[in-house]
Amino acid sequence: MNDAIVTDALTLPASELALLDARFPARPVPVGGGAVVSVREHGAGPAVVCLHGIGSGAASWLNVALLLAPQARVIAWDAPGYGASTPLVPAAPSAADYAERLHALLDALDVQSCVLVGHSLGALTAASAARADSALASRIRRFVLISPATGYGAPSRAEARAKVRTERLAALDELGIAGMAAKRSGRLLSDTASELARQWVRWNMARLNDGGYRQAVELLCNADLPPAMPVRVACGTLDVVTTPEACAEVARRCGVPLEPIAGAGHASYVEQPQAVAALLREALAA
Repeated sequence: MNDAIVTDALTLPASELALLDARFPARPVPVGGGAVVSVREHGAGPAVVCLHGIGSGAASWLNVALLLAPQARVIAWDAPGYGASTPLVPAAPSAADYAERLHALLDALDVQSCVLVGHSLGALTAASAARADSALASRIRRFVLISPATGYGAPSRAEARAKVRTERLAALDELGIAGMAAKRSGRLLSDTASELARQWVRWNMARLNDGGYRQAVELLCNADLPPAMPVRVACGTLDVVTTPEACAEVARRCGVPLEPIAGAGHASYVEQPQAVAALLREALAA
């Protein structure tokens, strides 16, 4: 594919970039040891902390943040190694390593209570933070998983783990970040998603960092989503990445019903932000 065509395909309308910069700007937050976490924040009130998936970033929560602004302070991080956030030290960091960085961020922002939301890979960090023995557990007043990745760390998944690691890293080596965004981002949305939603997903994926993505692949391969504290589990009805069937199994293990997000694919909060905002309003009010 021609480089100019790829670059053009990964752009956002100027009006969307202006909205992002005006209403949901990124800022670095020092978290100790010379590390920073890049954060986007909007609104006031009870904190809703949003963790993105492996192919995304903090900016993807823009429309949810705008919809929740009257009721909540929405905080979205760029995970370690994403955006301007400092990578973690280990080449193959654990979910606990990501949760420790999240803890440092919430300390820096003086967030003592929050609704914690984990989408896809972000569910693995969120679940680690919400474990009963976690130092963060007492700060999490509600816990929401959206299309959660379950990880491949269980001994029974060794064959799948090796396959996923090989395939994801081979795609990165072959296509690069821009090529992955141009060719693979469409899988995160349903066939009926708007062109603007597609632009957002491509743009977010195109901003990945090679090293941060490689660490995230290791998190995906080595973590295992545990049964967690009382949680809500939701999934787009058209999700082909973490399918409704797989998410229903997560919900069953947690002892709760699966909550469908009608007409949405994997990146449901980009494709159907109103539905996701409504879900999070309920979590705030509960």
